[in-house]
Amino acid sequence: MQIIYTDTLVVGAGLAGLRVAIASKERGLDTLVLSLIPAKRSHSAAAQGGMQASLGNTVKGMGDDEDVHFQDTVKGSDWGCDQTVARMFAHCAPKAVRELANWGVPWTRVTKGDRQVIVNAEKVTIHEAEEAHGLINARDFGGTKKWRTCYTADGTGHSLLYAVDNKAISLGIPVHERMEALKIIHDGKRCHGVIARCLITGELRAYIAKSTTIATGGYGRIYEVSTNAIICDGIGQALALETGVATLGNMEAVQFHPTAIVPVGILTTEGCRGDGGLLRDKDGYRFMPDYEPEKKELASRDVVSRRMTEHMRKGKGVDSPYGPHLWLDITLLGRKHIETNLREVKEICENFLGIDPAKDWIPVRPTQHYSMGGIRTTPTGESPQLSGLFSVGEAACWDMHGFNRLGGNSLAETVVGGMIIGKYVADFGEQHDLVVDTALINRFGKDLRDEIDQLVDGDGSESAFELKLSMQKIMMDYVGIFRNGRELQQAVDELSALLKRASNIGLKCKKRHANPELVEALRIRRMLKVALTVACGANARTESRGAHSREDFPQRNDKDWLNRTLSSWPDANGLTPTLSYEALDVMAMELPPGYRGYGVNNAIAHPDTEKREQQIASILAQLDADADRYTKQAAIMPFALPDALLPNNERLSDTLSSAVKTANVAGEK
Repeated sequence: MQIIYTDTLVVGAGLAGLRVAIASKERGLDTLVLSLIPAKRSHSAAAQGGMQASLGNTVKGMGDDEDVHFQDTVKGSDWGCDQTVARMFAHCAPKAVRELANWGVPWTRVTKGDRQVIVNAEKVTIHEAEEAHGLINARDFGGTKKWRTCYTADGTGHSLLYAVDNKAISLGIPVHERMEALKIIHDGKRCHGVIARCLITGELRAYIAKSTTIATGGYGRIYEVSTNAIICDGIGQALALETGVATLGNMEAVQFHPTAIVPVGILTTEGCRGDGGLLRDKDGYRFMPDYEPEKKELASRDVVSRRMTEHMRKGKGVDSPYGPHLWLDITLLGRKHIETNLREVKEICENFLGIDPAKDWIPVRPTQHYSMGGIRTTPTGESPQLSGLFSVGEAACWDMHGFNRLGGNSLAETVVGGMIIGKYVADFGEQHDLVVDTALINRFGKDLRDEIDQLVDGDGSESAFELKLSMQKIMMDYVGIFRNGRELQQAVDELSALLKRASNIGLKCKKRHANPELVEALRIRRMLKVALTVACGANARTESRGAHSREDFPQRNDKDWLNRTLSSWPDANGLTPTLSYEALDVMAMELPPGYRGYGVNNAIAHPDTEKREQQIASILAQLDADADRYTKQAAIMPFALPDALLPNNERLSDTLSSAVKTANVAGEK
């Protein structure tokens, strides 16, 4: 087995992984990236709508800042996020957008003067300031108070991935493609790298590093229908889980996107609704104002998905051979807008549905889309249990999303999280030595080789493909948008039975090199463990919070459930994970739990909420009357960042305000 040494190892070549690699390489550390596929084919390219950052350039974004973005993120998370991380994120998002512009991202820009937009199904004329001309534009997205989603038409992820990958290439960062990490090398306290298998030759390699960052994306493909790429199968989370030491966080927090096309489940961006698109039922009736009169189609994603499902349950769905669906109507946006700002949506509709979205309504229904859960990390991105193991992006539970993510915050998290955590990864590389323990390396290498030998040479009778299909159907049927105890327990029982059967997988193709059946067999055991963390976590959490909606426990219960689920798998032969919980400290929150703004406020309050609100009021009362928002925020909940990321962000409103002050002073003179 070949052993390859490096300072910084990154597993996953999407936006998050590449951004960490860039931060490490810029500090002079030897850096190497592993990827299942060529970097520019990573799932980051599929992100359409945009990236949230409080630039405040457009007239609809004026007054936006880190405070508003932070509050939207916390409320969107249904108070399940780490508010320190949400603050770090909101502070650095504008810096990341501007850095990306410097790296070549062709952000859509503001054009001064009048322009027509669709707001609440009506054409409205807005006037962009002359001073804003040429600055980065933003569109509306669900769950936000301001227009802050920066975009490049509807191919934002594509643009970002190409720019960031080109930056990595310019720095000479090698990407070892067609390599799949299958074991984390560790001694119970520190991570030392991974054992990976070449998908072409079948060769096993040990990659030894000072730090290892898992950036493999989400686990959507444990579901039958998902907007995720087929490589988003949760193997990164499974690697951490199988250490028996590292924990996963909030794995039951799974988001369904409201507008995936029927039947294939390909996403149509939230930008469709952000730009003014409407949801209609089988009668052509716009139903969302009946459920959410304030935000309508632009309520948070989990809310819209549930409302759509409720409406279809009432018999208002459109019958089809693939089950009921609803309509997404973007015809009112006009052909020019669609062909300019929603080009990918138009092509998807033409190629997969044979329709023209400028004339025809799009058949949509909620579909699994995003994983808020992942490898549990500290705010620096490191596993609390396994030193040297970092995670970033959708693979991680950092945890800025809590139980529901706002649209545009995931693409932002990849580059913002990569920017922040990359600096901490570089710090770790500078402060620690490379540890080479050949006995440890050989032990993990032998474990993987034995697993492969058992599959290839054994006489098992189970089919990996059939096990996978069964798992995906169970997850779709029992662990979906609406959940209840009976079905969740059934999911746990049936998934555990599948995991037991997975120990008896047999292969029809006995090749050890490029063998898709062997690849599937190696993955399904790990995917089943990930699926079980989702089902077990959902079964145990007897409340509704964000995307986790229990029909038998409809209230958000801050009193008993204001905590983060932690999953581990200490018994390698066990059929279920071990669950524990990490309390969220209300007395450390900048924004104590409150009404999220959707439906009836039926939350069961935490006993410390009122106490914390009084404490915050007392803290603010002790500050000088002219204290600015930065001083107030720091007094309530200070947060740390690398020095290079600490400076305040500048905005057009600050420039205009300064100009007005200067003019007033000149007039006084």
